[in-house]
Amino acid sequence: MRNWGRGFLGFLYLASFLRIEALEFHKTDQHSERISGSAGDVLEDNPIGRLKVYVYELPSKYNKKTVQRDSRCLNHMFAAEIYMHRFLLSSPVRTLNPEDADWFYTPVYTTCEYLTPHGHPLPFKSPLMMRSAIQLIASTWPYWNRTQGVDHFFIVPHDFGACFHFQEEKAIERGILPLLQHATLVQTFGQRNHVCLKNGSITIPPYAPPQKIQSHLIPPDTPRSVFVYFRGLFYDDRNDPEGGYYARGSRAAVWENFKNNPLFDISTDHPTTYYEDMQRAIFCLCPLGWAPWSPRLVEAVIFGCIPIIIADDIVLPFADAIPWEDIGLFVAEKDVPYLDNILTSIQPQEILRKQRLLANPAMKKAMLFLQPAQPGDAFHQILNELARKLPHHKNIYGDNILLNWTAGPVGDLKPW
Repeated sequence: MRNWGRGFLGFLYLASFLRIEALEFHKTDQHSERISGSAGDVLEDNPIGRLKVYVYELPSKYNKKTVQRDSRCLNHMFAAEIYMHRFLLSSPVRTLNPEDADWFYTPVYTTCEYLTPHGHPLPFKSPLMMRSAIQLIASTWPYWNRTQGVDHFFIVPHDFGACFHFQEEKAIERGILPLLQHATLVQTFGQRNHVCLKNGSITIPPYAPPQKIQSHLIPPDTPRSVFVYFRGLFYDDRNDPEGGYYARGSRAAVWENFKNNPLFDISTDHPTTYYEDMQRAIFCLCPLGWAPWSPRLVEAVIFGCIPIIIADDIVLPFADAIPWEDIGLFVAEKDVPYLDNILTSIQPQEILRKQRLLANPAMKKAMLFLQPAQPGDAFHQILNELARKLPHHKNIYGDNILLNWTAGPVGDLKPW
């Protein structure tokens, strides 16, 4: 299994083959391959005119003041909650008449409210903030009460969405905030048959700063001289030093099996050339961490590096628009020790096909929250998914629905 010499010679041949094919690819000026079938059609959908969204006006303590207090919120991986709000305020789908609305949006920045000194959110008190906001809209407007929030959507981009915890065991124990059980959740977390992913949730990519990514682009014909690339933690020394719980042991397995393999450029270092290095790699490892996803997934697609997705049962962003099976490779967590054999057995023609699909500008755009927004970007993909959920069933509307405001952990019932 560890015949690295033969694997390295094979890589030299592969790199040479891909280099020649890439030159021909650019000579013919065929920069991408169209996404065929329903995925391509969905990717190019235009949501304008297909739905109307009413944006609740909340006191600034729920949103804008949190950003004023800590501007780091604008650049971390959970910033979709901020930019979606800004986008909707000037979007053609916005309606100022709530009676005309198909959807209602409550702008609450629950990841921005509680940041650590390192800039990571600790969402333990987020339920207090969310619950306070829902009580406010329910007591001020009639629309939440008539449906218990069925025609409302919320951006909850935390590691485990509306379970509001970054460790899976505790997130499962907490469960989704009861008041959000009927609403549509727009969240980065997605894992099949998981208590933190409710039926009907919309899974989105984590936020990656578009301007930062644009500033690190290198010429598209740069040779991909790295076979497998990864930068990040293999062990969470603070919370799980043995590595058996963090990433369910997958990252530890990558390190222990391939730290000395010349085909694998892996390290805990995070160089300033990180984005450039991804553009020089053929494969980019995208293993789970505390949650199934990470920003590497977005970065790999943007930079044309074939994502190796190591996260059993993951639900990927915009799965009806992005042909993940065609552009990436799924490796079961238990098969991590065999990554070298799996990757070196892929035929060059299949690698080229994935690279051509990754070169499609529409796919890259769909993974980014662009400012200003552009047709087909992540904002529009969210609206597309909301539009596809219409019309709401008539039975969702009713009168005098009794809401249970005391459901959930006792700690969540404290005032915010």
